[in-house]
Amino acid sequence: MFNRIAKEALLRLASQFPVIGITGPRQSGKSTLARAVFPNKRYVTFDDRTMRELAASNPSDFIAAFPEGAVIDEAQKVPEIFDALKMHVDSTGFMPGKFILTGSSQFRLKQNTTDSMAGRVSFLKLLPFSARELIDAGILPDNPYDLIYSGQYPPLYDPEKHFIPEDWFESYIDTYLDLDVRDQINVSNLSTFKKFIQICAFHSGQLLSMESIARDVGVSAPTVKQWLSILETSFIIHFLEPDTSNLGKSIVKTPKLYFVDTGLLCHLLRLDSKEELLLSRHKGAVVETFAVSELLKHRMNLGRKPNLTFYRDSKGFEVDTIADWKHTFAIEIKSANAPEAKLSANTRKYLELRGEPDVRNAVFYLGDLSMNINGTTYVSWKDWNTFLS
Repeated sequence: MFNRIAKEALLRLASQFPVIGITGPRQSGKSTLARAVFPNKRYVTFDDRTMRELAASNPSDFIAAFPEGAVIDEAQKVPEIFDALKMHVDSTGFMPGKFILTGSSQFRLKQNTTDSMAGRVSFLKLLPFSARELIDAGILPDNPYDLIYSGQYPPLYDPEKHFIPEDWFESYIDTYLDLDVRDQINVSNLSTFKKFIQICAFHSGQLLSMESIARDVGVSAPTVKQWLSILETSFIIHFLEPDTSNLGKSIVKTPKLYFVDTGLLCHLLRLDSKEELLLSRHKGAVVETFAVSELLKHRMNLGRKPNLTFYRDSKGFEVDTIADWKHTFAIEIKSANAPEAKLSANTRKYLELRGEPDVRNAVFYLGDLSMNINGTTYVSWKDWNTFLS
């Protein structure tokens, strides 16, 4: 198994809460991580129809059959167990990390768990592999565009499998529609929803325009809002909200939309090769999406909230990402492969506007070396996931 950075956060949370829910996009490695970290716990999957029917028919006895706890996969498929879990946890004494729940339908898992087990459950969000995890495994490509084009979903890096990314992503979308979306929208709209996902790909890295998406898809703006929520909840996309620092009333208040995985994004953009990506008008947006995804993984692998925003004013001045962590970092994302001084112009201007000593600036670029030049940190693509370390 690949060493997942999120392992430490999972152990930390499991030392405090009796129930842990592992959420994240389909095929991000949730079940694999849970079984690797807790090898001595019984493993149950509700993909097994017999187990599913057994748990649904008598949930209290089913949970009681695991006095030392268990890893329960696809837990959302038997919503009856959540009340039984609450009663079991409350009646058997405090035992942290007793039950580990995973599921490919994040919306239903989190809704059922939160409704039934407030204060007894904590969630860890697991995204696909980070560049750091691929470095640790010794399989990071030398060229950043190889990684950006292929994406970072774990099955694509399984040495026992030989998936062609184009075929895998097409199957992934179909599975996602059938298993995660079908019960949330009218079935007759599934083909339109698939078109909607593709239209959203053309908006990755841009300010969200629900009206534009609605017009291109041919549905209403309220429908687009609902469907965006489905994509966000299932970790297909992520929104960056605008920076709320007190820098005037002219700050743009519209969020920016990003896909979580650039391989899926390139597939939806109908890019057939790394070379097509290099020549595409979408190259800058895809590179920016990759950087934001790496920052998200850094935070989620620590079990922390992303705390990522962006800055843009009404005159068009923009800083790609503001990371409000131990220190605040203003980050500019560039597809350049050399650390030129002009790349940091916007972040330096932002530092002047903020005028706060704890605000720092960084440029994410596609070179191979990270360095500090005149107070600006130039971060290699290989270090985007761990530049604070």
